[in-house]
Amino acid sequence: MKHHALHTCGAVAFTVAALVGGASAQAQAQAQTLQAPADYPKQAITVVSPFPPGGGNDNVSRLIAQELGAITGQSVVVENRSGAGGNVGTAQVSRAKPDGYTLVMSQTSVMAVNPRLYKNVGFDPVKDFMPISQITSAPLVLVARTESPYKTMADYLEAARKQPGIITYATPGNGTMSHLMGALVSKKAGVTLVHVPYRGAAPAITDLMGGTVDMLITSPASAEPMVAAGKLRILALSHENSVGIFKGAPTLKQSGLDGITADDWYGLFAPAGTPPERVAYLAQAVSQAMKSPKVIAKINSGGSWPVGSQPDAFKTRLQEDTVYWADMVKTAGVSLD
Repeated sequence: MKHHALHTCGAVAFTVAALVGGASAQAQAQAQTLQAPADYPKQAITVVSPFPPGGGNDNVSRLIAQELGAITGQSVVVENRSGAGGNVGTAQVSRAKPDGYTLVMSQTSVMAVNPRLYKNVGFDPVKDFMPISQITSAPLVLVARTESPYKTMADYLEAARKQPGIITYATPGNGTMSHLMGALVSKKAGVTLVHVPYRGAAPAITDLMGGTVDMLITSPASAEPMVAAGKLRILALSHENSVGIFKGAPTLKQSGLDGITADDWYGLFAPAGTPPERVAYLAQAVSQAMKSPKVIAKINSGGSWPVGSQPDAFKTRLQEDTVYWADMVKTAGVSLD
């Protein structure tokens, strides 16, 4: 397999852009180059973010919605429908009318991991959706306080061997990709680590800085400000591809933990049955958006890189990840039901 990927309903609508009259001349020219179906799009498109406002999924959703609005000439609206680790909003979109006007910005944890952690997520990631395009890709990062005694991943694991059941790792929550990664590290290294779940990355970072926990596993975007400020040290990345201040940091493999890789992606999906020509058009629009210098800079600043794949490639990726993480969840021994 070529790719490995490890991650209360209320709708909050936010119109991000843009009617034709408000789009730039460049965006209008770009829109004319796409092979748009004769009858699509004729109205606003909704992108559901199945997580609360302000998080990584929401940020990527709004960035892409803004670009798609300019490219398609229609308003693109982001609605946050959070709950159950992304399952609630994703399940709702699986039952939406398959006309290309209701999409979901999903991610590895929801599509490849959650169906293996929960007995019933309310949707089938392969049968209930048509993949449009993978938007971004990023590693997970394992970080410690700069002043902590852990200068390397080896230091951290050695402490865990000497103090079984004492050394901790924080994550943004139970069932997250970070949680699964920590369980896999514990298994692979043959140590007993204590998982400390939080409600998001922000409180976990606060406690890490305060010395309450020993290590944090999170997204590059969450860790970047403190890493850039010199307050957090990167112990390891979940795979070798990295950008910005994370470039060149040691990987888990280089730290002696071979066989554990994690590629955390965001991707756009439509309900199964959506006309293929509309899916193809949206994929073209996303691919075009991923070439924007502004988009590239924004995505890179969070430690991720743009992808903009086509539907067939993204479908293959999803199928590979579904198989891979079924095995990884079993290996880690993690279950939420």
